[in-house]
Amino acid sequence: MEMVPRMVAERPVVIFSRSTCCMSHTIKTLISGFGANPKVYELDEIENGQQVERELHKMGCKPSVPVVFIGQQLVGGPKQVLTLQVKNQLAPLLITAGAIWI
Repeated sequence: MEMVPRMVAERPVVIFSRSTCCMSHTIKTLISGFGANPKVYELDEIENGQQVERELHKMGCKPSVPVVFIGQQLVGGPKQVLTLQVKNQLAPLLITAGAIWI
């Protein structure tokens, strides 16, 4: 379980996604709508996608996509991200991580 931490260290916002997943698209659109430029890993398109997905599953991510990390911290899946948005906590989290500036 060392591949995911390396991948999430690359950017303030990292999203693990699947190109055919409508919830993945929704979460990417939501976060990008704030002006953030997340690093997106499409697990069905990258070489080691199945291995990454297994690591995410072992970390407790069920379902395994979409999964969002902000500031190298696991936020969770769509339910957690949308809950943060409804509570007006997503933008402050993105600001603290350095993903957006206001």
